[in-house]
Amino acid sequence: MFELTNRPNKTNDLLENIGQVLDITQAQHELVEQRYTAVANQLSKEGSTLSRYKPEILPQGSFLLGTMIRPIMEDDELDVDLVCRLTGKGFDWAQMHLKNAVKKQLIDKNDNYNRMLDEEGNRCWTLTYAEDKFHLDILPALVGNNNHINLSERSFSKLDKTDLENISVRITDRREENYPSETNPNYWLKSNPFGYAAWFKERSNLNLLKSVLLSESVTPLPGYKKEKAPLLRVVQILKRHRDIMYGGDCDKPISIIITTLAAMAYQKETNVINALINILNTMHLHMKEVYSAKHNKNIWWISNPVNEVNENFADKWPNEKQKQDNFFSWLEKAKADFGALQNMDPSDAYRTLKNILGTRAVNEAVRNLGYDELITENLKPVNYSAQMLSVPHRVRPLWNLNLRYYCNISGVYTDATDGNKRKNITSSTLLPKGCFVTFNAMDTDVPKPYDVYWQVVNNGLEATNGNCLRGHIFKAQTAGRGGLIYKDATAFSGLHWAECFIVKNGVCVARSSEFFVNIR
Repeated sequence: MFELTNRPNKTNDLLENIGQVLDITQAQHELVEQRYTAVANQLSKEGSTLSRYKPEILPQGSFLLGTMIRPIMEDDELDVDLVCRLTGKGFDWAQMHLKNAVKKQLIDKNDNYNRMLDEEGNRCWTLTYAEDKFHLDILPALVGNNNHINLSERSFSKLDKTDLENISVRITDRREENYPSETNPNYWLKSNPFGYAAWFKERSNLNLLKSVLLSESVTPLPGYKKEKAPLLRVVQILKRHRDIMYGGDCDKPISIIITTLAAMAYQKETNVINALINILNTMHLHMKEVYSAKHNKNIWWISNPVNEVNENFADKWPNEKQKQDNFFSWLEKAKADFGALQNMDPSDAYRTLKNILGTRAVNEAVRNLGYDELITENLKPVNYSAQMLSVPHRVRPLWNLNLRYYCNISGVYTDATDGNKRKNITSSTLLPKGCFVTFNAMDTDVPKPYDVYWQVVNNGLEATNGNCLRGHIFKAQTAGRGGLIYKDATAFSGLHWAECFIVKNGVCVARSSEFFVNIR
């Protein structure tokens, strides 16, 4: 449990463990590794059209950096980014031909991949592993020259601009005008995921006496690590905070901006809470406003650290102002949310973390650390399992999520056989059939006006056999705060739950955690 005399250390332990909970599991990592290896073997088959160009399959993005996080919803898919890097190409190949050559080899004599292949993306081919709940985005790319291998025993700090060019790649993008026609790769889009990974790992390195070699940054597949440097945990936590705040909003702050600014602001703090607060307080110092002749005004510039002059990660902001506004709104809220943790007592810190990072992740971390006494609501009854939350009859939220406020449910029941006494529902409560339950979601800070919606999910053989499974979302019959109270009756044995959603202007701004009801 937190101790007031040593609160920062306990808070740090909890944040560190939340980062571990947000991380993908070793089983998920191993599954991705198996699928990744199979794809690599398919694309590099001896005697194939591609084999003469020595194809390499390498990870990029959050999987390579170690900052990947699990989806909020259990049934959402993981997104794993790969690069299919070729050394050389057909003389008359434009981007389109290279991209199609990768597709042709991917599905060659492979019915599974042919079935799993999604429609063509702008840059990638995507294989969807529906049963495994993840997909692989494969980016066809071309090495600019053959010198990248010779750099493997040098650190990022020792690389010059020529070296960075040597490890860059030219990529395909069907949105480009020259996609079907330009055969000179010097006129294709350039990317440098491996140079970026080397930079990021150098920034996260705590051993100031030992540089991170390029060979440690660019590997066929990074091994699974449970313990991670503070910077990686900070990025994972900030990404989840962003997801809780904005949900599936396509204008939410993108991960590459969060990751880059966090790494730029990181000052080698050795614990997560200090790194988190210092990073949030200084992130803005690593952005700059520059005049853009193209837009005839000043625009925000967030440099790609391995392509500082030519690549702005905020390049969409001038034409899509909502993305810019959402970033600054997120940053201010993150600063307020995490900054307040330092002066909170245990119960308030726990409640804040639930609201900003999600109840399930925080409760799992609390249990891992043995702080169970902080858990005051009945979120995990004795027969709870995480898998049950993904039942197919549970309808997913109907709105974009922007969870700026909190909402918590409490519950009581009355039993006619016991004098209709009102009794609180706890994690150990076993309710009889035929009693009445009142769910109360008035513990919320959402300002009026708003609309209230409820979802009741039931499970078990009795409900299934009676064709009475529920999981739809419905609007409260009473408007305003009256809608924050919902009454129902117990009818089927099993573990069921209710959730409350509060909606303003068509956006869900607060969502409760699942409130479980165990019926005997």
